[in-house]
Amino acid sequence: MKSLLTSFAAVGAMMMAPVAVAEEITMNAVTMTPKTHNLSHGFKIFIDEINAKFEGEFQINWRGGPEVIQMFGQADAARNGAIDIAFTDPSFYAGLVPAAKTRYFTNAGYDGVNAAGFNEKMQALHEGSGLFYLGAVPASEIKFHFYLREPIETLEDLKGRRIRSFPTVQPMVEALGAAPLVLPIGEIYTAMERGAIDGFVFGPVGWGDQFKGVVKQVVTPGFYQGGFNAVVNQDAWNEVPEELQARIVDFVRNDLAPRIDASWSGVISDAFGEMEAAGYALYDLPAAEQEKYQGLAMESAWETVAKSIDPETAAELRQMLSE
Repeated sequence: MKSLLTSFAAVGAMMMAPVAVAEEITMNAVTMTPKTHNLSHGFKIFIDEINAKFEGEFQINWRGGPEVIQMFGQADAARNGAIDIAFTDPSFYAGLVPAAKTRYFTNAGYDGVNAAGFNEKMQALHEGSGLFYLGAVPASEIKFHFYLREPIETLEDLKGRRIRSFPTVQPMVEALGAAPLVLPIGEIYTAMERGAIDGFVFGPVGWGDQFKGVVKQVVTPGFYQGGFNAVVNQDAWNEVPEELQARIVDFVRNDLAPRIDASWSGVISDAFGEMEAAGYALYDLPAAEQEKYQGLAMESAWETVAKSIDPETAAELRQMLSE
């Protein structure tokens, strides 16, 4: 009887004891653009939806953009633990993961690329870098365009022009016979105004008012494909329970990212409206030149990739990114 009473007492004590509840994990994040910039459209959706979906388990604290950590150093800040998550341009950390920028070099939409296993391959290629590749903030409708100080009539007219560029687009700039130059974004307007450069390459979002008065022409169609990566400090990610990791990754890559990718149409339409209002003339390449233009963009990009990573991996990635 005493043994039975002791057992009842033990059960009662267990029932009355406080139940251990897993503590919510919060990670601090920065984005390559300020919260108010049009390009932050995708980052806001990503963060808001993660926080809603995993409330009580996992949250992202959006600290800000380049005013917190300058944009070119954000991935490295995530790698060394100064921040937990960086939402950044893949080319900005190609020194850490050379293959990261290949996501640009496609005409395929996000769903096709995801189904081909690109995200899993990219995760594997990030191993050992100190970064966990969580997934993409895709923007398949965003393309890169030449913004010119003086109009062109054919692609031949780009030869010899000084074009502000960045690593992702530099092979294309060179393939067209133009001279790529590196300048901070904040110096582009003055360089255009003074004639120190003849143009620059950007996506269509956020530049209508910023370069009013110095841009006369924008070349269309664009080339490559926009998108950003969400990378997490590997040690911080290791602290997340494996079961929760799996649910977050599945949600990001198979549910959230496709919806972000489909959400850009209005943003891009507004951007072209702003450019028109700012007086930018759109030069639509003739059909024959468009084919040459797109082909030159892809071939020059993949030739460069093959020099920076092993050819077998380059070929595998190119196959995954093919339509």
